[in-house]
Amino acid sequence: MAAAHRNPNTSSRPYSYGSPAQVQDGGVKAPSVKAPLAAASSTRLELPLAASEALRIIENAGGEAWCVGGFVRDALLGRPVHDVDIATSLPWQRVRDAFEGAGWGTAETGVAHGTITVVRKGEPLEITTYRTDGSYSDGRHPDSVAFASSIEEDLKRRDFTINALAYHPKRGIIDPFDGLSDMRRGILRCVGDPLTRFSEDALRILRACRFASQLGVAIDEATFEAMVASKSLLRKVSGERIYRELERFVCGDHVHDALMTCVDVLAFVLPELVAMKDCAQVTKYHIYDVLEHTAWVVQRTPPEPLQRWSALFHDMGKPAAAFFEGEVEHFYGHAAVSVELAGGIMHRLPFPAWLRRDVPVLVRAHDDVVPANTRAVRRMLGRLGGRTDLFEALCDIKRADALAQAPFCAPRANTAEELRALMRQILEEEAAFSVKHLAVNGRDVMALGVEAGPEVGRILDAALDAVIDERVPNEREALLTFVSSELYD
Repeated sequence: MAAAHRNPNTSSRPYSYGSPAQVQDGGVKAPSVKAPLAAASSTRLELPLAASEALRIIENAGGEAWCVGGFVRDALLGRPVHDVDIATSLPWQRVRDAFEGAGWGTAETGVAHGTITVVRKGEPLEITTYRTDGSYSDGRHPDSVAFASSIEEDLKRRDFTINALAYHPKRGIIDPFDGLSDMRRGILRCVGDPLTRFSEDALRILRACRFASQLGVAIDEATFEAMVASKSLLRKVSGERIYRELERFVCGDHVHDALMTCVDVLAFVLPELVAMKDCAQVTKYHIYDVLEHTAWVVQRTPPEPLQRWSALFHDMGKPAAAFFEGEVEHFYGHAAVSVELAGGIMHRLPFPAWLRRDVPVLVRAHDDVVPANTRAVRRMLGRLGGRTDLFEALCDIKRADALAQAPFCAPRANTAEELRALMRQILEEEAAFSVKHLAVNGRDVMALGVEAGPEVGRILDAALDAVIDERVPNEREALLTFVSSELYD
């Protein structure tokens, strides 16, 4: 078997989600990427009740049935299990009749490919007749399917060996392509010829990247070489499918290693990554190039789309903003460039509107200095439109950013936590941090003779500054007096 592909440039330095002091002294080891794998021959996987009942209905109708795909993989790895897919020897029409006879709902969701969805108490299950696939001229769907006589034939069409497993509670696990061995060794390998697998559906290239990020598996060398050779086929894949895979990738538990390994593949859909690779940061504050620094920042943020995408984009503008003064490199204005690049990506791919709205705010603010005092925190909250969720996310990014720089910068992560604590204190004290918290409003200002327009906002902003600076209490009469003085100043 080919050796596992590993990027020789990937750092072996330990990392941690722990304290800055732990990170700085290098005493924390990376978490294990290999989940425990149960012994296949004796394993009993816990099936949802609906799946167990579905197997019984098919077998009572004279068919054979197996649980397949991601359910088997994730159950063996001890990961959370979601949907259960079932493969059967019965044609879809007989599956439909058997389940309708048992009182289940049915929907003909993919009968051209032998798939029908059955529903019990609102819980859907996909059931597909054993099949082999013909050619894939559109790079996604088989032009034709032929129904197969065995589960082994059906498993031949799967993408990776760890997904080409079938399970039955009485018959155990079927593993015709050594997927269990690959799982134990932490290897991702295509079923059969990888070039063929990727030509059938190019999205499998991004699925491989995603599994590397989610599962911490290394990619088999032949599979990786085929990913690089086939990446141009991703032009056939819809933006919606690409976005879904990329989001799962950036939210993976092992995204640092996956990004460093898969960057040359991902560059076809995110070409902005290319300039980040090998872009050295010649400054005492950094020990990684822009790409690896970014990979560590993404890794150390909570696995939520807002934080992870903002982290991926936060320094993307550095290569364009870089310049030298003597032997020291600077990146002044890189946040603004990063915002532009992020905006282009989020409109090129179908990001949801809320991410297109919120991510640029965090990218723009990630490098702003916010001293650990209540005045500075209240001002930043005001700049964020009073969005405490955005402030929390900004703290997450600042903390991760500090931990991904030179070791002496790690204590700055404590500052991010101090800012978070100060925000919570401000909320408890109900202190004003946006104009909507003031004891006066725009109508009060206009009642003093100011015409509707930008001047009203300017005066309210000045009033908020005075309250934050504790020059004026947040009381109606005091603020009206302040507004009057602004008018005649």
